[in-house]
Amino acid sequence: MIERSNPNLTAGIKSVWRQCFTNEDERYTEFFFRLIYKPEYGYAITDRGRVVSTLCRIPHAIMFNSRVLATSMIVGVATVPDARNKGHMHDLMDTVLDACEHSELITLIQAYEPALYEPYGFRMIYNRSDYTVTRLDVQRITNVGCAYDPSPIDMLKCYSAFISRFNGFYARDLEYFVRYKKEITAQGGKIVAYYDSKGQIRGYASVLFGGKEATVEECIYLDSMSLMKLINAALQERPVVHVMVSAAENLNKLIPNAQRRDFGSTMARLNNPELFSRLFGTEVRTVEEAFALSSRPLNLNEFA
Repeated sequence: MIERSNPNLTAGIKSVWRQCFTNEDERYTEFFFRLIYKPEYGYAITDRGRVVSTLCRIPHAIMFNSRVLATSMIVGVATVPDARNKGHMHDLMDTVLDACEHSELITLIQAYEPALYEPYGFRMIYNRSDYTVTRLDVQRITNVGCAYDPSPIDMLKCYSAFISRFNGFYARDLEYFVRYKKEITAQGGKIVAYYDSKGQIRGYASVLFGGKEATVEECIYLDSMSLMKLINAALQERPVVHVMVSAAENLNKLIPNAQRRDFGSTMARLNNPELFSRLFGTEVRTVEEAFALSSRPLNLNEFA
């Protein structure tokens, strides 16, 4: 039996995450269940009182072609090893997607294993790029203007200016950035910002650490100087830095020797092509056609 919105299942769902997502940072798992997760997000199948299969559906709003669309992101799809190959994921997905079809035009899902979700109508719509940067790739510049721990309001202002170049992004607010700062801190990371001579924020980067490498998980910048300042600041922390950006951002123009790796990041499902077509005054049949209407490149950096 599939259960939902049961607070008593939270510990069991968290246990499934720990068993199945062994590469996940435990600090992020703790943060997720403390500050993001709500019982109404969780769907679970139990066997003799134990949660054996689960997923979470987290509601969001995205901006698409100047319209705010209600969507949700499906995350944490998992079944414990001894309960696999019994159709649990299929049952959960059917139940959740039925709910999605009655409440939203588009549903999103993390794309770690695309082949698993294509049978349910999901298609890859957003790719990211991972640029591997070393000190030899970037000219050293001063860190004048760089500061750690920018305020949520500064981050919101900078993000709003940056994201206007893109489409299909989460509609973030001040509360989002208050939580986002806690998320980065919970993972042992840092947020560095760059301010111009007038004290105006021009960019920020969230930096996570792993051994001798660092990952700029989000890089928001309003000009090339801001970008280079942020990358230099990250290189002061570690000798190798992975800069994660949307596939539409070509950092090789500024850093020609940086190695670039593109990968699928987010999949989407079009739940009601007819209603979507009426809303946007066109005719689409597939999710690929729907996102082809985008007037600007996509930027969907969220994972939950």
